[in-house]
Amino acid sequence: MDFQLSDDQRALRSGMRDLLGAVFDRDRMRAAVERGGALDRALWRELGAAGFFALRLPEEDGGVGLGLPEAVLLFEEAGRTLLPGPLVATHLAAGRVKGAAEGAAVVTAADGDRPVAHLAEADAVLAGGGPLDGEALRAFVAAARPVRSMDPLTPLHLPPPEPVAGRAASAPGRVAGHSASAPGCAPAYAGRLRYEAALLSAAEQLGSAARTTDMAVQHARERQQFGAPIGSFQAVKHLCADMLARTEPARAAVYAAAVTGDPLEIAAAKLLADEAAVRNARDCLQIHGGMGFTWEADVHLHLKRAWLRGATGLSEAEAEEELAAGLGGAPPRSGSSAAYGPGRSQAGAGA
Repeated sequence: MDFQLSDDQRALRSGMRDLLGAVFDRDRMRAAVERGGALDRALWRELGAAGFFALRLPEEDGGVGLGLPEAVLLFEEAGRTLLPGPLVATHLAAGRVKGAAEGAAVVTAADGDRPVAHLAEADAVLAGGGPLDGEALRAFVAAARPVRSMDPLTPLHLPPPEPVAGRAASAPGRVAGHSASAPGCAPAYAGRLRYEAALLSAAEQLGSAARTTDMAVQHARERQQFGAPIGSFQAVKHLCADMLARTEPARAAVYAAAVTGDPLEIAAAKLLADEAAVRNARDCLQIHGGMGFTWEADVHLHLKRAWLRGATGLSEAEAEEELAAGLGGAPPRSGSSAAYGPGRSQAGAGA
């Protein structure tokens, strides 16, 4: 079986890299940092027009009609550029929330009691009972509490711990998020969507890991000490080699999980991608030396985003428990990520 990317997949990835290079280059990324991570609605619509959010919707529904492997390639490119915003939630909301597929709406997710990203700018929130919008969304935002984010490109709010007043049950047959329970008490995604969210987040981590590897190698070639590039020193060579040795297995795991859609493979891919993103950013910072710690360098932004993404989707502990339950044949304990939603056979269907 050939697992190489097809010509169409390579063209898709190249096209997205070119697009992001044009609409979100380093200057625009730095401008986003200076404005506190506030979303650029024009950029969001540009992504929608390019099919980023509607990629997996059927063509008859206005989508592109591609699959999870192609979505992974786009999210990998987004991770390389530190593209801000609730990309995963808006992508998964396409076809469920009006305007999400076209980039006209920003959709974030309230996943349990975890902080919610870009809540103040969201047009809808994926919550345990379904999407929140309108009056229910305004009540939810008013009850949420802003918290300091380690990532300057990702503003965060803590969801309200109690039910939000005024969130009456929706009319029968209508899919909405107006249940009586607080959305912070339930995961935003159930079953298959939970694993897809974890995989797309892993793809972003993979992109970040690959980018910090490139940054480290480039700096090691250009920076000179004692009359020679620092890349000629064995200690620096080993760090760069370790970064590549983490990135490529993570890439293989993420791509394979996108093809199979198997929850256990997605959990393994998330673990490997999280580790590669965090450790590569640390090693990249080490290779940059003192300047790597400065605000002007971009290395710390990759590290902070990697830390933040590591706690989204399947966290390290949840992914490890998922794998342990699958390998040992033991049922997942109550409250674990594996206990959410339907069983594995359904979770992997259609991915």
